[in-house]
Amino acid sequence: MRILLVEDDADIAADVVLALQDAGFLVEQASDGEAAWFLGDTEDFDAVILDLGLPKLDGLSVLKKWRAAHRSFPVLILSARGAWTEKVDGIEAGADDYLGKPFELGELTARVRALVRRAGGHVAAVLTVGKLTLDTRRMSVAVSGALQKVSPLEYRMLDYLAHQKGRVVSAGELAEHLHGADGAADANAIEALVARLRRKIGADIIQTRRGFGYALSET
Repeated sequence: MRILLVEDDADIAADVVLALQDAGFLVEQASDGEAAWFLGDTEDFDAVILDLGLPKLDGLSVLKKWRAAHRSFPVLILSARGAWTEKVDGIEAGADDYLGKPFELGELTARVRALVRRAGGHVAAVLTVGKLTLDTRRMSVAVSGALQKVSPLEYRMLDYLAHQKGRVVSAGELAEHLHGADGAADANAIEALVARLRRKIGADIIQTRRGFGYALSET
């Protein structure tokens, strides 16, 4: 899952990045409102963590511009200011959740997981697609109830596909969400990753739709 973190405090940003990476997310960063607006307007993210007090362009203005451009990714607002009127302004501008500073990193990662799940049409932390079960809290994978040993990258691929249940995902989209826009792997690398996973969890779990991409089997 690819997360955009928009935070101008370098110390806070560093702590959040580490916590999100430990939770299995790919994190990209922006430290001012203009850079954040551009990234959110031109690239796809599974969720955004957005500070309100940003240089160049404030977070609320960034959010309004995204929503006006029909960018629908879930947004969690961070703010050191805790007035209820500010929370209302954020929600009305299109925010999906709000967390005041200071905050616990564990709560932040839990809220981000919940936003991503709900955006994918899931309500529980355990996702089941056919014979495959993912526990997003423990970052574990099971097939027909048997735990499987997978690498962090392999888990992230299965996690992304599980959140896209019922949709075929192209190799390019997978590469972007696994590696980011700058370090995106080519289709051959994605094909190799799929082949490695099939050897571990079974050949029938990940289906290939020739010319379109990949999807998890729902049977």
